Amino acid sequence: MQQVNHVPHQANLDAVFAALADPTRRAILTRLADGEASVGELAEPFRLSQPAVSKHLKVLERAGLIERAVDRQRRPARLKAGPMRDAVHWLEEFSQFWSTSFDQLDDLLEELKRSES
Repeated sequence: MQQVNHVPHQANLDAVFAALADPTRRAILTRLADGEASVGELAEPFRLSQPAVSKHLKVLERAGLIERAVDRQRRPARLKAGPMRDAVHWLEEFSQFWSTSFDQLDDLLEELKRSES
């Protein structure tokens, strides 16, 4: 894995991971994957007030994971999955590490089986 101290296109990565760390925000994103929704519609399945849901939406908006439109008195939220793609790419950098680690473990287990026989 290549060591990178700071990559400009990953500047928002901390905000994305912080936003995704909360289960309510992840549930909101899952709901928005089905289409836009208002604060009231998003609050329905949770035992949260609309102001509490609005706070979650602000975190998601700052992370770039949603955008909000103005439709008369309604402000529907829409999913913007692009920043999640950056998080997935960052996580995928570790796939080689895990693959190598599992291969080494597999080799060790095979060696232990042979030595027991």
